[in-house]
Amino acid sequence: MANITEVPVTYKDAGGTTLHGFLVHDEARQGTRPGVLVLHEWWGITKHVRDEARYFAGLGYTAFVADLYGGGKLVDNPGDAGNLMNALMGSAATVRSRFDAAREQLAKHATVDPARLAASGYCMGGKIALDMARAGAELKAVASFHGNLAPREAAQRGKVKAKVIALNGADDPFVSTDSIEAFKKEMEAAGVDYKFVNYPGAVHAFTNPEATEKGKKFKLPLAYNAEVDRQAKAEAATFFAAALA
Repeated sequence: MANITEVPVTYKDAGGTTLHGFLVHDEARQGTRPGVLVLHEWWGITKHVRDEARYFAGLGYTAFVADLYGGGKLVDNPGDAGNLMNALMGSAATVRSRFDAAREQLAKHATVDPARLAASGYCMGGKIALDMARAGAELKAVASFHGNLAPREAAQRGKVKAKVIALNGADDPFVSTDSIEAFKKEMEAAGVDYKFVNYPGAVHAFTNPEATEKGKKFKLPLAYNAEVDRQAKAEAATFFAAALA
């Protein structure tokens, strides 16, 4: 029987910022296993991303919820979320430092095979996952759920080590048809092993059970879609199983 445990982890990035993440794994499982970095959305480390980590732990991985903002910040309104996101995303060096610090925490855990790591990101975290793949991060696979597809720096042939899957809501107003076509052309030009899946009827944040309420409250095009969430999770699970075998 599975025994999923979630342990708070305090760590630092290269700049000395104190970070508060979570290590999640099945204590009943023996031996080492692949690891999955879970990259949060602009709200911070929500119940949603912690549940995503538990989902991956249930599949047999060790998951680490990265603290991308520092201090374990969690906000409940778009104004504060936008400020935090813009401050983080305004510095490529800070993003990479926070990502690398989380990757190190995951890779060194006793249950993890450091040669088999992946990243799964949601909204803002989805973009970061894609950008880290583009930057040549040591990952076997990357999954972006409803993330921005536009690159910080376009993928270059021979640099991307990870296989990439992007799972997108076809009715997400934050992701244009032009950006989808540009993403596909970018991946193909760089020779990336990638897959793009568009889900009709789904809008932004379709994996987050809290999205519908927040969308209504703040008049944003956010909504949970239980069926698409299920399909996208299954798609990512199949993708990771093959890439991390």
